[in-house]
Amino acid sequence: MATGDERAAAGEVLKALARHFNCLNEDNKSTRKRALETIKKETIDKGLSSVVLQEIFASLLKSLLKCLSDPMERCRELAIQMIGDFIRCVPQPEDSLPYLMPALSQRLGGKEIMEPAEELRLSMLEVISLTVEVCGKRLVPYIDDMVKILQRTIVDPFPDAKRESCKCTISFAKTVPEHFHMQAESLVKPLMQTIPHQHSRVRVAVIEATGAVIQHSTGKNVDDVLSHLAQRLFDNSPQVRKAVTLVVGDWLLNLRDRYSYFHKLIPLLLSSYHDEIPEISQMTADLWRQVGAQWERENEDDLKDKMDFLLTPPALYPPGVERPGLGCRELVVRNLSRLMPAVSRDMGDWLVGTRVKTAQLLTLLLLHAEDHCTQHLQPVLITLYHACADPEKEVVKPSLESAQLLGTFVGPEALLKLLLAHVESASSTSPSAPWVPLMVLRAALRGSSGEALHPHLQQLADTLALPEVCQETQQAVYLEQVLECVDALLEVCAGDCRSISLQLLKVLISVESLASEEEVRERVEVCVRSLCEVQGVSEVCEVYRRHMAALLEWLSHTHHCWTGGSLQRTQLEVTLVRSGPVIGEFLPLLLPLLQSCLQPSRDPQIRLHLFTMLSKMLLNAPRTLDSQGRFHEHVDVFVCECVLPNLVWQGGRTAAAIRTSALSCLLALLTGGAITTLQLLSFEDRLTPLLVSALDEDSQMCRLLACQSLSTLLKLTGADLQPDTLNKIYPEVLKRVDDGNEEVRVSALKALGVWLSSLGKNYNSQSNQPHLEFLFQQLLLYLDDPDSRVQEATFEVLKAGSAVHPSLLQKEVEGVRDKQRCPIYCDRLLQHIQSVS
Repeated sequence: MATGDERAAAGEVLKALARHFNCLNEDNKSTRKRALETIKKETIDKGLSSVVLQEIFASLLKSLLKCLSDPMERCRELAIQMIGDFIRCVPQPEDSLPYLMPALSQRLGGKEIMEPAEELRLSMLEVISLTVEVCGKRLVPYIDDMVKILQRTIVDPFPDAKRESCKCTISFAKTVPEHFHMQAESLVKPLMQTIPHQHSRVRVAVIEATGAVIQHSTGKNVDDVLSHLAQRLFDNSPQVRKAVTLVVGDWLLNLRDRYSYFHKLIPLLLSSYHDEIPEISQMTADLWRQVGAQWERENEDDLKDKMDFLLTPPALYPPGVERPGLGCRELVVRNLSRLMPAVSRDMGDWLVGTRVKTAQLLTLLLLHAEDHCTQHLQPVLITLYHACADPEKEVVKPSLESAQLLGTFVGPEALLKLLLAHVESASSTSPSAPWVPLMVLRAALRGSSGEALHPHLQQLADTLALPEVCQETQQAVYLEQVLECVDALLEVCAGDCRSISLQLLKVLISVESLASEEEVRERVEVCVRSLCEVQGVSEVCEVYRRHMAALLEWLSHTHHCWTGGSLQRTQLEVTLVRSGPVIGEFLPLLLPLLQSCLQPSRDPQIRLHLFTMLSKMLLNAPRTLDSQGRFHEHVDVFVCECVLPNLVWQGGRTAAAIRTSALSCLLALLTGGAITTLQLLSFEDRLTPLLVSALDEDSQMCRLLACQSLSTLLKLTGADLQPDTLNKIYPEVLKRVDDGNEEVRVSALKALGVWLSSLGKNYNSQSNQPHLEFLFQQLLLYLDDPDSRVQEATFEVLKAGSAVHPSLLQKEVEGVRDKQRCPIYCDRLLQHIQSVS
């Protein structure tokens, strides 16, 4: 209450300003401006007492409010400033509310904002904020006016006005919470319209205002704002993400109906757990601990047994990871069934950021749920399959961590029952990415222990060795995951894997057979070496020695139905090549298999590949097939039953290609030292005609191999062959000297040289002189061949002939020289013959 003196002082001031009050109604804008400036100078600026100012404000308020509609911006600005100054200084500002709030509502809260100047709208909002601060609960009767103003100014085009509106909203909600909840719903829509504003400070202000509005509302609008807040978790501004985290954390702690929204708020808070800004991540962890601790206190009776007995973490708990408190764990466990559908849905979102956050969230949820995730295993696995198939590594990495946690917390019996079934039916479980069940399996294996997996090793190995698993596709990414599973088993179970080494070796052979990339083959070698360590051996061949009999039996089961595209054929090749010298110990098991596969009735592609492989092995026979020196015991069967039938002429290019590969194999056998002269002589009568026939093949390579094979055969058996046999060979070889290919011509000449050098005591040069005469005459013709290589090769052959019948050769050479043909070569030959004689 003002005293008499204060009223008198106020009266004097008002009397002195009476003329200026009247000037406020003048048409001249300069007059009105000067009047306002004078009033301000004589009241606010003079430092009058608050009681005097209260009296003056009561008399001046209506005039000032009228000035808010003044056409001149400066007059409106002065009026707003003076109203704010009076409210700040007077002891009873609430007395102005009956006039002030309707006026401001008219100016700012209509369908169209009456105040055109952005800065003045901001000043009015600052006055409103000041009013809320100083008047407090006395604003309750004017809540409708306040809400109308805030509804309009929250969506004001001026960013600073938006921010001030949000600030005022927060202050007003906290000031009159018991009445605010009735009107809070009407502010949600404008707030959500403004939340994506381009200015980060505006977004922060809107998020904070949203937090206050929902906190002091009936709670019915939580669902309306959650999706908008979730989008802000991906905001580029750390301050915006921090604001969302703080708001959600506050709701989890203080929202009246928070128990109904735990399943929606928990993922929002935990999504900030892995924020790239350490401050936000740490703040999230602190808030989550507070939420868990508060829930634990509120539900202490329900948790009493768990608080006493569940303090020890699981045995395989991830090292270096702090175990969440009991309250946090229980919150997740009790809401996991309602969280998983949303997690599964968001894992397929088109935005990469959403999928990354979801994958990280799933890891956190499983870390909290521990063994309780067993009852949610099916949806968790399906979600992980989608996540592991994601093209983004940032999504796959936390998903594999989740799979590893499944291996840690879920018993192998329950986990493998589902997981192995999905691995076997990967093409239907995940058609576009059949390797993802294997990815999840290998991660789960790494999360488990050898002790836990030991009873299930046989089941695991048998599943991996199934054709529909390890032979599903040639895709490198699939084969790599198969190898990852093998590697995980060897690493986790170590010595226990000895009992399943055969199955694992079959898997590795299958993968190498399918692999087309060198990197995959190198990974197979690494896994095989790991298998050696598990077996306690130092050499790869030792592993094959232990299992070769079983491997050959495994391959023999199906060899009758192999085709050119059968994987088993490649598996056989890998087994034979990788086993090295060990295969020489198992020839009795191998030869029947080869004999069956190399029959002329079998698929041509099988025979081509097998002959090619055998050629390579026979070239190095002492370290492969003949490592034990026992191949000679089977060579008759090998040549007569496997090679010779494939040298018989048949029409067509495919048959020609097979004859070429069979010749290559035969040549390797002859030159590799795995066959004796006596053995060759036993089937020479069958072999020689086939080689002679091959000299007329259309294939240049086949003719070349036939020449080389005859040359090697003569070198080994020539001295023991009958003259009739020898005399049947040389004319056919001599024809090849006129071949269209230079290599064949040279090879034929070398074969003739061997023929001459290998003539033994059974060959009478006198009785066979016509043959030698014909041969010498024909060879001398090639001394003037345009090809120098042919000339030199011919010269060397004739030199060999000088040892067989020098006089005959001398006679033929002299006859050629007399005709003045090839004088240089003839002279050299004559000199050689004389030196030999």
